[in-house]
Amino acid sequence: MLDVITIGRASVDLYGVQVGGRLQDMGSFNKYIGGSPTNIAAGAARLGLKSALITRVGDEDMGRFIRARLQAEGVDVTGVITDPDRLSALVLLGIRDNRQFPLIFYRENCADMALCEDDIDPAFIARARCVTATGTHLSHPAVRAATLKALRLARENGARTALDIDFRPNLWGLSGHGDGENRFIASGEVSQKLQSVLGLFDLIVGTEEEFHIAGASTDTIAALRAVRALTGATLVCKRGPMGAVLFAGDIPDTLDQGLSGPGFQVEVFNVLGAGDGFMSGLLKGWLSDQDWLTSLTYANACGALAVSRHGCTPAYPSWAELRYFLDRAGRTGAQMGAQMGTLRHDAALEQIHWATNRPGDWPDLRVFAFDHRRQLEQMADAAGAAHSRIGDFKALCLRAARQVAKDNPGYGILCDSQHGQQTLFGAQDSGLWIARPVELPGSRPIRPEPAVGPDFAGLAEWPRNHVVKALCFYHPDDDAALKAQQEEVISRLFAAARRNNLEFLLEVIASKAGRVDDHTTANIIQRFYDIAIYPDWWKLEPLESDAAWGATCAAITRNDPYCRGIVVLGLDAPGDRLGASFVVAARQPLVKGFAVGRTIFSGPAKRWFAGDLDDGGALREMVTNYGDLCAIWDQARKVNTR
Repeated sequence: MLDVITIGRASVDLYGVQVGGRLQDMGSFNKYIGGSPTNIAAGAARLGLKSALITRVGDEDMGRFIRARLQAEGVDVTGVITDPDRLSALVLLGIRDNRQFPLIFYRENCADMALCEDDIDPAFIARARCVTATGTHLSHPAVRAATLKALRLARENGARTALDIDFRPNLWGLSGHGDGENRFIASGEVSQKLQSVLGLFDLIVGTEEEFHIAGASTDTIAALRAVRALTGATLVCKRGPMGAVLFAGDIPDTLDQGLSGPGFQVEVFNVLGAGDGFMSGLLKGWLSDQDWLTSLTYANACGALAVSRHGCTPAYPSWAELRYFLDRAGRTGAQMGAQMGTLRHDAALEQIHWATNRPGDWPDLRVFAFDHRRQLEQMADAAGAAHSRIGDFKALCLRAARQVAKDNPGYGILCDSQHGQQTLFGAQDSGLWIARPVELPGSRPIRPEPAVGPDFAGLAEWPRNHVVKALCFYHPDDDAALKAQQEEVISRLFAAARRNNLEFLLEVIASKAGRVDDHTTANIIQRFYDIAIYPDWWKLEPLESDAAWGATCAAITRNDPYCRGIVVLGLDAPGDRLGASFVVAARQPLVKGFAVGRTIFSGPAKRWFAGDLDDGGALREMVTNYGDLCAIWDQARKVNTR
């Protein structure tokens, strides 16, 4: 069963990155999914509801982007139809200030406006506890018919129905393309079309202006009473920073006499998408059978979080984040105070937002690491081979990884761009987890490699699914100046990775810098958390005792319960020694797997560079070595999870 199916618009939103200027002056854009029902479906999924979307997208890369992002958010895409003849809708948006939001809709004969009655599958609708429609798709005959069919089927099935009025005057043909920011133009024809369907809904949500169009009056109370005369639905009127007010029965003389949920006083950074976030929170409460005050609290909190960030769907909270926000709001007063108003600069909240909304899941991870540069250069030099051949060898490493993975999840590679750029290109659509180093090999203190630049600006060119990996030779007994240098570089790198929406893997090796005991690695990890560095992944050398692993894992979970996990590195250890270390590491649920390189490729590489082994032979040996390590790890994990 599905909790909610939304129906209607789906677009690619191109959000201007620069804030405070005209849309025409924007120099760069971030790409998100958009459209009110698309946002609501994604927001609801983040809150733990099983959501789905009915729409159409184009048979092109933007349509594939919408589908992929919905799937990454956990939205069921069974009802997302690929239109072979039309392009996906596009929206250009900007943030002029906290009230002005210039936007242009590119929706001329777009895919989602070709939705028709035949696209509505009764069996799919029968899976839903609720169908939620948005007003824009009542503006044209074909999409109106499709929406009404879905609503009638839902009602026949005993499902709930909801309407977000979502009034966009220019999408109803009331103004021109350049008037996308306008939220209200009176129209008797639009009011009549909306009023003709209000009786189909159990819940109707809108701003005061949206109820003005639905009720055909610019007096809010009169408009609400006109709507009430046509429907027994619960009415929720959004009031921006004042929260929202709900009417389950007759409309009183003032809005303040309705049921009000608490507002949250936060800095408004971007009002676009706040209403869709609000609707997601309201649906979470309503479909979880919470009382209306709780549901309004969820809704207002989701709206507050939405206005505090860039974009629509990317701004919406996870269920863990929403609970954290409400718990802290409760501890600091009924409303968020001014000291907590700028949410996007709240490090603790943003960490939870990032960590609980990351796409993908890697409960197991077996990584073939061939990001080595200096070591492979030395092997080539010893054999008298040109460094240009290193790239060819890395291509063989990728082939070995893919042969072992066989398109199954839980496998990955570590590859550099210095010698392996073409290999990285070839790995992009492989389904493998991919990480890349940024440090200058062997540097201590750590220094960035030239390709990423001293300020890590090169990360802006990386694909979003590549993980930033940094190796730091760090020891608690290092002198203060060295530690400060290392920490400063890692801090800047961590900030750059987050700024570019890239996951971050921090590899720490202490044994080459000093004596190691059961608490050394745990102390290093705690130090990095103390300076506000939260790696998505840790890559650690094998620890020899359960006590060392226990202390290390405790340090991570104590500071970051949402950490992806740990992968164990190899340090060129032979297979039997690695196997013994795997047995100890696999006892820890936080250890997800390994990232090993030279144990797999070192022998074949030396003979391949020397001309004593051809491509096929090198490939076969690396497949065997990598496959054997995977089997050893899987067996160790299996034994320790019985």
